[in-house]
Amino acid sequence: MAYYYTEPSHTFSEYLLIPTYSSENCVPSNVTLRTPLCKFRRGEEAPISINIPLISACMQSVSDDNMAIALAREGGLAFIYCSQPIEKQAEMVEKVKRYKAGFVANDSAIGPDQTLADILRLKEQTGHTTVAVTQDGSLKGKLLGIVTSRDYRVSRTTLDEKVRDFMTPIDKVISAKDGVTLSEANDLLWEHKLNALPVVDDDGHMVAFVFRKDYDMHKENPLELLDAKKRFMTGAGINTRDYEQRVPALVNAGADVLCIDSSEGFTEWQRRTLSWIRDKYGDDVKVGGGNVVDADGFRFLAEAGADFVKIGIGGGSICITREAKGIGRGQATAIIEVAEARDKYFAETGIYVPICSDGGIAMDYHITLALAMGADFCMLGRYFARFDESPTNRVMVNGNYVKEYWGEGSSRARNWQRYDSGDASQAKLSFEEGVDSYVPYAGSLRENVNETLSKIKSTFCNCGALTLSELREKAKLTLVSPVTLMEGGAHDVIMKEAVKRSK
Repeated sequence: MAYYYTEPSHTFSEYLLIPTYSSENCVPSNVTLRTPLCKFRRGEEAPISINIPLISACMQSVSDDNMAIALAREGGLAFIYCSQPIEKQAEMVEKVKRYKAGFVANDSAIGPDQTLADILRLKEQTGHTTVAVTQDGSLKGKLLGIVTSRDYRVSRTTLDEKVRDFMTPIDKVISAKDGVTLSEANDLLWEHKLNALPVVDDDGHMVAFVFRKDYDMHKENPLELLDAKKRFMTGAGINTRDYEQRVPALVNAGADVLCIDSSEGFTEWQRRTLSWIRDKYGDDVKVGGGNVVDADGFRFLAEAGADFVKIGIGGGSICITREAKGIGRGQATAIIEVAEARDKYFAETGIYVPICSDGGIAMDYHITLALAMGADFCMLGRYFARFDESPTNRVMVNGNYVKEYWGEGSSRARNWQRYDSGDASQAKLSFEEGVDSYVPYAGSLRENVNETLSKIKSTFCNCGALTLSELREKAKLTLVSPVTLMEGGAHDVIMKEAVKRSK
């Protein structure tokens, strides 16, 4: 006989937080949202933590290299989508890892006998305006000079003019010797009013660049998520079919953490994927699994070796898995049960496996509810799809700007591997589990994320908490009735906007 749950599952909108005592220290500026991303043992630090509890979904319409850079700058992490050729995904990861560093490994070089046309071509390929001119044109050749956008004017310099004729020669270039500290390099930038400082070895061969913009950017973004080499951190999605080829390529490209992108994680296919990664890389490669909605699913993935576990089936705004297949669970109930399973697993084994709420976030306060219920961080799709930094087009519909947003289970994404059942005859599904849609355009990521974080921190203070662990200990949650929901919004008034529209 089938098992029946005696209580209905609930969504975030069915809960509210009850305020508790707030001390004089409970002000938003004192709140820290840093949270572990990967599993760790009791008494140890997590190998990877994020500075804000927000990660972006492994979706074509959400997470590319531009999103990864923008989100890492704010302290979060993006998972670059895997529904693309392996080489393309690895290239996106490499772009993120090259973008920000204290010492940027030289990846733009040209020979002195090449031309302005070659410079422009290289600029288009790499996006870099500062190019090292080396004796043999190689990345680590002997430095003869540098070229920046100030060394030429396309309107006045002919395309066939030799680089040696308009570059800044080495005798006029301020450089530093290999072994210089980042602090010393930054001092040279400021002392000589430079935008770029080349670093060379004892023989004058090119080693790296240090850029003034990186220093300025870091000071403006103290929560930046950086690796040990001061590069932006990024995640990448993988699937359960081509992982033997995709994982090595992403690891070599520099991906900091991987995530199995699947609609349902309680499967043999995820166990095999995790097992292969552990056999080949041990614990050096961090990888999350999911999605699950109950304690059994969490325990399965934790024992299979997942570094974190994603929760949620059918709750995404573009997901129609529940409608198509009748599987899933209310997101709030799923988090509460899985959080209890995580804590039980931690008590038994001494291993803490972070959990991620994926889907069901319609309002900013739903993020705070998910954290209070036990989630360590939240994966968001629709939220990030609205911003300038998402990879989709901004279009005008009915007089309003919107951005395109489609599910990975839609015909447009054609990401059937995400719904892999292991049946070769079903390599391409005959039905969709996602839709193609629009979301209201919202502007820049930074502005919107800062507003969201302000709301979250303010709510933390209402609950007397300054950290995520404190929030879980002190939070009081109550189920609400439909009438309570109605009462919570504007009611029994005539909105001025409605009056304006009627005129």
